[in-house]
Amino acid sequence: MKRTLIRYKTKPDATGQNRSLIEAVFQELKQKSPEGVRYMALMLEDGSFVHFVETEGEASVLQQLASFQAFQSGIRERCAEPPQAAQPIIVGNYRMLEER
Repeated sequence: MKRTLIRYKTKPDATGQNRSLIEAVFQELKQKSPEGVRYMALMLEDGSFVHFVETEGEASVLQQLASFQAFQSGIRERCAEPPQAAQPIIVGNYRMLEER
């Protein structure tokens, strides 16, 4: 299982568009229900976004979604601070993530 945390901050005029693109990803995920992926996205008041992705097996499940491709297209132009990915270490977990 691979866990990835991505953080970035959008430009003020792009925050709404970014949120809409993310919402479309979640709509497609609900429709297609792909196995082996768990995904959460948070938006903070300052226009920052935090995504937490957990994948098993084929990591490209998200990249295959048309909505995710649309989200990724132009992400750097929407950002005031570019995306930074990290492999987080879970220090504590109470009912947020599936226990393995």
